[in-house]
Parts: sequence; structure tokens; C-alpha cells
Amino acid sequence: QVQLVESGGGLVQAGGSLRLSCAASGRTFRSYYMGWFRQAPGKEREFVAAIRWSGDNTYYADSVKGRFTISRDNAKNTVYLQMNSLKPEDTAVYYCAARFAPGLSRARGEYDYWGQGTQVTVSS
Repeated sequence: QVQLVESGGGLVQAGGSLRLSCAASGRTFRSYYMGWFRQAPGKEREFVAAIRWSGDNTYYADSVKGRFTISRDNAKNTVYLQMNSLKPEDTAVYYCAARFAPGLSRARGEYDYWGQGTQVTVSS
């Protein structure tokens, strides 16, 4: 069982930066592939980024590539999402998710555990 708690969301102007954190409970955190998703009002939840358990392989949605960076610290049971050059279209609730099966995935249904989400609002 894994519990995930996101933090770091807030209101930022376009062009600004935010760093999201996702703290995980459970002794097997280092075994999980981790992902970030987001959901804007009236839209489906979409993939943002994923990271291998060892941190040496990452995968990004085209919409955030070059602006967002996913990382993890297994000693702290935490995964991060550094978001730079934010745009109003990045406004959404951001969720972290954990996947026990091997392999990076962008599919919501392939993640086993989810956090409650943190709101990110980017003003123009």
C-alpha cells in the first residue's frame, strides 16, 4: 500500500516557475515507477511525466517537454516536478501516481495509487 501527498501548487504568473512535491509512504517506494498527471476543468486527466524507479529514465508529454523536469529522491520517498516557463494552459490540478509494474507509462489505468492533487493556476 502506498499513500501519496502532493504539495507545492499555487498561483503564478505566466513565465514563472513552481516545484511540486509528492511525498510517498510505504517501504517499497523505490520499487515504483512514478508519474505526474494533470486535469484542467472540463477536461480529462492527462499524462505529464513519468520516471523510472532508479531515476535514470524519464518520459514527458510533448506539451511540457523542455519546460518541466521530473525527478525523485528515494531516500526521502519523494518525487518532484519542476515546472518552468509556465503558461496559462498549464493551469490544472496536478496529481502524482505510483505504478508497481515495470515500464514508463502514460496511461492513467496503469497506475495503482493516486494522490489527492494540488492546484496550479497560471495567470496571463
